[in-house]
Amino acid sequence: MHEAVHHSASAQTRRRIAALLVVALLGACGGPDADAARSTAGTRLTIAVPLDGGPLHPYSGANDFLLGLVYDKLFEPSPYVDRPAPGLAEAAEQLDSITWVVTLRDGVRWHDGRPFTAADVRFTYEYYRDGSPNRHTHHVSEVPRIERITEVDERRVRFECAYPCPLLGRVTLADLPILPHHVWSAVSEPRQYTDLPVGTGPYRLTEYRSGRFYRFEANAEHYRGRPLVAELIMPIIADQSAVFTALRTGEIDAAARDLPPELRETFASTPGIAVMNTAALSIVELRPNYRKAPFSDARFREGLSYAIDRQALVDRVLLGLGRPGTRGYPHPDSPWTDPTLLTPWNADSAETLFDRAGYADRDGDGVRELPNGVPLRFTILADGGEPAWIRTAEMLTAQLAVVGIAASVQVVERGVLSQRVSAGQYDLFVSRIGPHGVADPDQFVMSQRSGYLWSRDLAHPTMDPLFERWRTAATVEARRDALFALQREFNRQPTSIALYYPTESWAYRPTAFDGWVESPGFGIVHKWSLLPRDARVGAVVSRRD
Repeated sequence: MHEAVHHSASAQTRRRIAALLVVALLGACGGPDADAARSTAGTRLTIAVPLDGGPLHPYSGANDFLLGLVYDKLFEPSPYVDRPAPGLAEAAEQLDSITWVVTLRDGVRWHDGRPFTAADVRFTYEYYRDGSPNRHTHHVSEVPRIERITEVDERRVRFECAYPCPLLGRVTLADLPILPHHVWSAVSEPRQYTDLPVGTGPYRLTEYRSGRFYRFEANAEHYRGRPLVAELIMPIIADQSAVFTALRTGEIDAAARDLPPELRETFASTPGIAVMNTAALSIVELRPNYRKAPFSDARFREGLSYAIDRQALVDRVLLGLGRPGTRGYPHPDSPWTDPTLLTPWNADSAETLFDRAGYADRDGDGVRELPNGVPLRFTILADGGEPAWIRTAEMLTAQLAVVGIAASVQVVERGVLSQRVSAGQYDLFVSRIGPHGVADPDQFVMSQRSGYLWSRDLAHPTMDPLFERWRTAATVEARRDALFALQREFNRQPTSIALYYPTESWAYRPTAFDGWVESPGFGIVHKWSLLPRDARVGAVVSRRD
């Protein structure tokens, strides 16, 4: 069966992959063939990426691992570790509950040779706070809100928050990519900006062809040292089957997407390919539409959570390669998640909750009804490009039937799914939320305000007082305690039901490069794998360093 899966890509798809690689390599260096180019370790790597992230800046929609090749942050690698290490900053000192002073690293230069200074940091944070929103900007504009940013001198920046911000040094400063003032001060419409980016990161993007490929060259002057690989070619290949066919046939060296469960055993035994497992900071979730009945009823959402046998999903969908979502949301491996969270499977408790809330099977047909007599029949949307999520949705229909809820699965394209969710035209859908959503403590709070987990325009009688407790907490310990209280209440009446925590497996060709290391939340394809060993301290899992 596995052999058939690997060879399922059509001849047309395989020709498309080959064409992409030829174009990329010819554009990169004038035409040596892929095998010859890969034969010298440290010269070039070809890594397929699944999505086009545009011209790689914080407003282009690029994945964090791609942005990290080009841009650095004040602290690294992310808020997903308990104590991020100094990056572009040497130190951050908290003066009082709302004030921090950051001292910057000396001697850093942008890719165009201009010096990096405090003016760049001040500009970046003000640009994020006052301009168009992106996935980073809430860390300045709202959670937390930084009111004043001042250049003390060329190497020091002062931050003053609107309310206590004890996690600024561990979260905010470790999340925001720093932009060059001399470039971005002239950009009034950031989402329309298409020039190649200028960063301080270990790689410089030298070529980008929309929908086709990226080409990077190493920044030999990077402050952490010369990268281990001189050139990166990243063809954009969205089709999952096509990616892994290309890896198996040697057309690419690695893929920036994890192996699906049904391919892991085969790839692990394929000559010339190695497989590395990582503990992903992601959750596959079931999202109910909390704006419509009965999902607007906290009791109904609690009953849904009890109705789901998460271990069965892991056993059958992931083939055991993952953990059941019984620890709830956010991810249990985040240092900012309450270790006591528990969301067990208990069909009897689910039925009791439904009965007490008035969702009874009054006509005896096996399907419960709303109090007005409308049967509880729902549709679960699933992304057609994610076979594991489709299987998950199909299993959920059987589990929900046990407690008197009728559900069917509708498979749709990713774009259609996004449109329907944005328009509120859904009952339930299966999705995956990554590390920024499930391991960043400030994002957990922001998600309750942004419309993802809840919306600021809806009152939430049990959560609203906890938000105020969180907002006024002035120490790391008090903020953590308030965060844990929010998490416990959220999981009692969830608007994201954690189904399972996947284990990720990454396949690559070790003869091309065998320096891959795991960084929490980033898998193995990230800048830390490509930097010298002594530059990785604090950024990678020690067993691979």
